[in-house]
Amino acid sequence: MNEIIITTAAVTGISAIFAFLLTLADRTIGNYGEVKLVINEEKEYTVNGGSSLLSTLIDEKIFIPSACGGKGTCGYCKVKVLDGGGPVLPTETPFLTDEELKDNVRLSCQCKVKQNIKIQIPEELFNVKEYFATVEEIEDMTSVIKRLKIKLPEGEEINFKPGQFIQLKAPLYEGNDEEVYRAYSIASSPADKSHIELFIGYVPGGKCTTYVHKYLKVGDTVQINGPYGDFYFHDDNDREAILVAAGTGIAPILSILKHMKEYKINRKARFYFGAKTPDDLFLLDYFRELEEKLYDFKFIPTLSRVTEEHHWTGERGRVNNAIDKHLDNSDNKEAYLCGNPGMIDSMVSALMEKGLPEELIYFDKFD
Repeated sequence: MNEIIITTAAVTGISAIFAFLLTLADRTIGNYGEVKLVINEEKEYTVNGGSSLLSTLIDEKIFIPSACGGKGTCGYCKVKVLDGGGPVLPTETPFLTDEELKDNVRLSCQCKVKQNIKIQIPEELFNVKEYFATVEEIEDMTSVIKRLKIKLPEGEEINFKPGQFIQLKAPLYEGNDEEVYRAYSIASSPADKSHIELFIGYVPGGKCTTYVHKYLKVGDTVQINGPYGDFYFHDDNDREAILVAAGTGIAPILSILKHMKEYKINRKARFYFGAKTPDDLFLLDYFRELEEKLYDFKFIPTLSRVTEEHHWTGERGRVNNAIDKHLDNSDNKEAYLCGNPGMIDSMVSALMEKGLPEELIYFDKFD
C-alpha cells in the first residue's frame, strides 16, 4: 500500500514539474517581445510576438475571415506574407496551390508572429467592423435550423453585398473552454443596414451552433464582425439568375432575392432548393409571395428522401436532377450556388454540362 502511495506521489510530482517547465518555456522561449507588423507597405503596428498572425490581427481589430475559428481546417484566412513569416508549415500546404505558394500566400492562423513581419491584405478588410449587437428574434425553422434576427447598436450600420457573410463569436459556456468565431451567410436585405438575419443549423459538438441552439436567448448581446466574401450577386447585367441552395445555404440566396425585390431588379430568376423531406422545407409561403411580387421568379423545391406517406407532388431527387429537367439551355444565364462541397461540385458539373461557362458560376462552399 505504501509503495502505491509513494509511486502515485512521485508521478504527481513529476507531472507538476513537467507542467511548470512547459509553462516556463511558453513564457520565456515563446516570448518574442514587441515586433513590427507592416500591412500593405503603409500601416505599421507594434505588437506582441508569439501569437498567430490571425490572432495578432484580431487584437488590432483587423478581421480576416476564418470559418474554422483558426484551427487550420478551412483555408479561408489567407494573406500574403512578404517578409518575416518563416517557413510554410505542413498544416498550410494542403490549402495552398503552387501558384499561391510562389506568391507568398500563407494561412494566417498557422503563421506565427515571431519577428518583424510584412503582409499584404485586400484593402476592403480595413472596412470590416466589429459590432456588439442584440438578439431581437430567435425562430425555429426546422428541428435543426434556427433563424436569428440581430439588431446593431443605435447609430451603427453595416454595408454588405447580397451573398456575403459575417463571423459570429461563440463565448465561453459550459462545455466550451475557448472563444471561437464561425462564419454565417447573411440572409437579410442589404437595404436594412441596422439588422442582420442568419440561419444557423445545429451541428452536434459544434461550439458555435451549440451556443446558438442551446444557450442564446432573445435580448442577449452577441459579438459579430464583417462583412466578408467574394461571393455576391452581380446586378450589373440582365442575365437570368439560377439560384441553388440546400439547408442553411438558403441564407445568401434569400439576401439576393430580397435585394431584387427591394430594388425592383427585373431579371428572370429560378431558385432550386434541395432538401430531404417536407419537414426540411421552410418559408414556403414567403417564396410563393415572391413568385407574385418579383418580375419572373419561380421557387422549385426538390426532395431526395420522400416516400408515399409524404404525399409529395413536387420534384424528387437531388437538385441536379431538377436542373436537368428544367434548365433547357444556358443562354444569357449565370448561377449562384450555396451548400456543402459535394452539392456544389455536382451542381457545377451539371451546369457546365448544360453549357454554362465556369466563370458565370459563382458559389460558396461550407461544411
